Amino acid sequence: MIKVFDRWSMEGIAVDDAGLKPYITLEPRVAPKTGARYAKNRFHKSRIFIVERLINKIMIPGHKGKKHFKSSGRTTGKANKSLSIMENVFTIIEKQTKENPLKVFVKALENAAPREEIITIEYGGARYPKAVECAPQRRVDVVLRHMVQGAYHKSFNSKKPVDDYLAEEILNAYRLSSGSHAISKKLEVERQADASR
Repeated sequence: MIKVFDRWSMEGIAVDDAGLKPYITLEPRVAPKTGARYAKNRFHKSRIFIVERLINKIMIPGHKGKKHFKSSGRTTGKANKSLSIMENVFTIIEKQTKENPLKVFVKALENAAPREEIITIEYGGARYPKAVECAPQRRVDVVLRHMVQGAYHKSFNSKKPVDDYLAEEILNAYRLSSGSHAISKKLEVERQADASR
């Protein structure tokens, strides 16, 4: 049985959300950063171990609306740095909850994944917002991005390391607290979607 970072087992952890089940892969690899060599196909990113996908997001957290919104500061696209951040995050979560941090992380993903989003329809020169269901693949992408961006946003110009903020972000999402950037974004988008029905 392969353990994540040689410390945490994936035994007994499952995705409860039926829509997200095929898109959250819970099979760890020996090397936490593989470059997805084992998952080359049309939906290859869904086959990548979910922790590796978060590590990939940590390496490029600054993109927001096609602009490099904020410098990533502490990470410069180096996988080793991202791996150590991720290990520290899981250690902090384990200390605070006395539970398997992977279980907490998977539950946080399910809680914070948005179900709906807004698109703009142009009709006769006027633009109207329209609520649409969010595709499961995109739900996972969006929640990972929001978690990392929320953590980096808080750690920008702060003495506290990003590890603490990312652990806090995951714990807040796990507890369904609006202190989580991902949860507050989800609620905001779903509120807008309700209003534009």
